[in-house]
Amino acid sequence: MADITHTEPLGESPESEKKLGFTALVALVIGSMIGGGVFSLPQNFAAVASPGALIIGWVITGIGMLCLAFIFQNLSARCPELDGGIYSYARAGFGDFIGFQAAWGYWFSAWIGNVSYSVLLFSAISFFLPVFGEGNNLASIAGASVVLWLVHTLVLRGVREAAWINTILTVVKVLVLIIFIVTILIAFRLGVLTADFWGRLSSVQGSHASLFDQVKGTMLITTWVFIGIEGATVVSSRASKRNDIGKATVTGLLGALTIYVLVSVLSMGILSQAALSELKNPSMAGVLESVVGVWGAKFVAGGVIFSLAGALLAWTLFAAELPRVAANDGILPAAFAKENKRHAPAVSLWITNGLVQICLILTLFYQAGYQMLFSIATAAILPPYLFSAAYGLKLVCTKERYRNDETCIGDWIIAVVATVYGFWLCYAAGSSMLLSSLLFIPGAIVYVWQKKIQHQRCFNLWEWLALAALVVVALYTLYLISNGTLTIV
Repeated sequence: MADITHTEPLGESPESEKKLGFTALVALVIGSMIGGGVFSLPQNFAAVASPGALIIGWVITGIGMLCLAFIFQNLSARCPELDGGIYSYARAGFGDFIGFQAAWGYWFSAWIGNVSYSVLLFSAISFFLPVFGEGNNLASIAGASVVLWLVHTLVLRGVREAAWINTILTVVKVLVLIIFIVTILIAFRLGVLTADFWGRLSSVQGSHASLFDQVKGTMLITTWVFIGIEGATVVSSRASKRNDIGKATVTGLLGALTIYVLVSVLSMGILSQAALSELKNPSMAGVLESVVGVWGAKFVAGGVIFSLAGALLAWTLFAAELPRVAANDGILPAAFAKENKRHAPAVSLWITNGLVQICLILTLFYQAGYQMLFSIATAAILPPYLFSAAYGLKLVCTKERYRNDETCIGDWIIAVVATVYGFWLCYAAGSSMLLSSLLFIPGAIVYVWQKKIQHQRCFNLWEWLALAALVVVALYTLYLISNGTLTIV
């Protein structure tokens, strides 16, 4: 691929690392954001909001996510020495303890998410091969295990090669989505979209909620579909050009945002809100089937398979790469930093995929145990977004990375909006955010152990306060679980 640049001199060893170009970075951002969720957006949104509320929700979400993307772009340019992206920004801005917890939560959430991608992948394949059922029977877990170690082998051959395959899969999934969008655009009927624009006449449960509640409902959904926006920053040490990181982040976000808006809004011009809300997921299949017939559903099902395969590959890269960077910084155990001769994060990859394999087996024999882990880890990936935005705001306020004569009003506005939106992401996660505190407590134990090995002080005053607050939240969460107020599902 043209975007995978060969940076070593002629005649250099083939084991020398080859860097990732702009297109590969964009593909990682889009490939990680667009997984299986986009194929369920028509039903998910119709169940909570009218077309008018949906459009307002997308405007708000788009502004918030664009500001977050601009934060990543700004930080990657002003802090070129920070190779871990979302983790490194948290550490640089708020110290080792916060940096560790950002890395710990991101890594844990990433590999747990890969278990979910594996199950969903074979659930999608079952559309063509019913033997795989819901994706969690013996045949599915065996198949998912084979795919897991194929991906593992691919990444061991080098990040460049894995990124090349991800680029191909991303192109395929985007083509599927474009074909869907063009098809429903041709069949789009403005009268269907505007018939009950604000949801006053709809019989959908909860559709008579206030406009504010409807908009809030859409934003609870959009909280999750942009996870992965930080993809280019996570592999920033592998980029051929430093300024490609920020550009790839913004470009990838704009591409994904455009697809999400068109899929969700145009679908409401094909079927009524009530009809959309009753579709089975992936609901894009039902929408396309209503336009072109049965083959449309099969086409979407095939798209889901390619999309999930690409997301699984992208997140395998992230789940192995971030611990490698954190280990190089002395935040995680040194073993995570070891690379093979192709510069792949070998030890980190083996540990990560070993845990994924264990959880795949857990889904077969102890579904409740996996669901518990998934519930706890779901929201752990969100605080690093807030820390990154807050670090951007901190730099603007202190002008630490700015020239004395440099105007930064635009950066200040972007940083404030991104930080507020980061708080919103954590708030919108609701009970999942509380449950994630149970994950960060074991992380604190690992952090102390790592600091003791290095004969370093564990906490300063502010970090002690942060740890105390974390313990209080965790104890409160356990109390809510014990009295049945909060359930792990």
